[in-house]
Amino acid sequence: MAELTSMKNIGKELERKLNAIGIDSSEKLITSGAKQTFLSLKERYPQVCLVHLYALEGAISNIEFNELPESKKQELKEFSDFLKK
Repeated sequence: MAELTSMKNIGKELERKLNAIGIDSSEKLITSGAKQTFLSLKERYPQVCLVHLYALEGAISNIEFNELPESKKQELKEFSDFLKK
């Protein structure tokens, strides 16, 4: 199993939060997916924001979060906004 910090966008602090919700490997993050993982993080850590969602998607896609395609960013923003309702 690959360590989470070996993935793009995942530092020690995000790794700690992911571990707290049961995501302790890159394989588990990929299986869970960015949206489901973000939802779990949001339940435990209400202060997580859209940038965290971008970081998760980027990690799974193996690209820096700020290089996500605009269409993907828009999709993720809509998901994040929906959770706020």
